[in-house]
Amino acid sequence: MTPETFAPDHFRWDFADGVATITLDRPEKKNPLTFDSYAELVATFRALRDTPAVKAVVMAGAGGNFSSGGDVHEIIGPLTEMDMPGLLAFTRMTGDLVKAMRGCPQPIIAALDGICAGAGAIVAMASDMRLASPDTRTAFLFTRVGLAGCDMGACAILPRIIGQGRASELLYTGRFMSAEEGLAWGFHNRIVDDSEVLAEAQALARSLADGPTFAHGITKTQLSAEWNVSLETAIEMEAQAQAICMATKDFRRAFEAFADRRTPEFKGD
Repeated sequence: MTPETFAPDHFRWDFADGVATITLDRPEKKNPLTFDSYAELVATFRALRDTPAVKAVVMAGAGGNFSSGGDVHEIIGPLTEMDMPGLLAFTRMTGDLVKAMRGCPQPIIAALDGICAGAGAIVAMASDMRLASPDTRTAFLFTRVGLAGCDMGACAILPRIIGQGRASELLYTGRFMSAEEGLAWGFHNRIVDDSEVLAEAQALARSLADGPTFAHGITKTQLSAEWNVSLETAIEMEAQAQAICMATKDFRRAFEAFADRRTPEFKGD
């Protein structure tokens, strides 16, 4: 991928100062996902694994909403006519989006506003951090359409963010979580004015892009890898990971900058 010239068909892409901004851009329908946008997002996040020029990613929605989830007419309707192999292929493909987001080394910051529902809530959940406007309303509303709450990794990831009891409530009821609840429960990192949420997310992304990006990738990998291991194993994994980071030029640059009483300039190597 060449981030300066990348031109996706199903979402908007902007790249500047090491930060890629992906904007779901169907505001007239509150930015729903389609079969094609799912597939293109999966391919994009997979490609980011080999795109070191992109150092951080912002996910956003156009027109005052993040995403209403799967398009009712372009996804939900066709799914009711599919056989089981087709349905399983679809659910695996949607899960691939979460795996691709968690698998790319760049930190992902979701800039949330308005409706953040269904698959849109999952995309927010799969991001590394979430900034929200006061108007953000988030719902894992799968039960409202007769489906289980265990969609795209929700039963694995959401309890780790907000706790088992709170995740259970949202996944069983499908109700909307307010911005204030999201902040109190740890889903949102902070709430900012609706006119500033994208700018704040991009500013945070730029601050991460200016940091030791190789080390950030190691941090993201370990945050996922250590979910299901013992403390002893986790400490050994982190010892090995940190030793790798200590062999980087960024580590030496930071030491030399500290010794010279200046701000280090990280280059991701």
